Amino acid sequence: MIVYGIPNCNTVKKGRTWLSENGFAPEFYDFKKNGITAEKLREWCDIFGWEKVLNRKGTTWRSLSTEEQQSVLDRESAIHILLKYTSAIKRPIVEVNGKPVLIGFDESDYTKILK
Repeated sequence: MIVYGIPNCNTVKKGRTWLSENGFAPEFYDFKKNGITAEKLREWCDIFGWEKVLNRKGTTWRSLSTEEQQSVLDRESAIHILLKYTSAIKRPIVEVNGKPVLIGFDESDYTKILK
């Protein structure tokens, strides 16, 4: 299991705490520090949809210029922005056996999918 995210993100902290309290010991991948590939973003977009992978509620998205926000029209334009601003990726993203299974943190989803 791998958890992708940013260590100081409160939602990532909630997800990691839930996993730990429920007996999981995932590897953590900090995509702000280590970066992320376009290939990985495409995979996540194919599974979850680019609209969900792009976190439009976060401060990173809100701090982008109107021009940058309006440039996001489809998967590839979203990936372009996400490669440039990794903090705009919705997090955490949890992969089990190399397959993305969860995005964000919702305790009921974690319970349903992982237990």
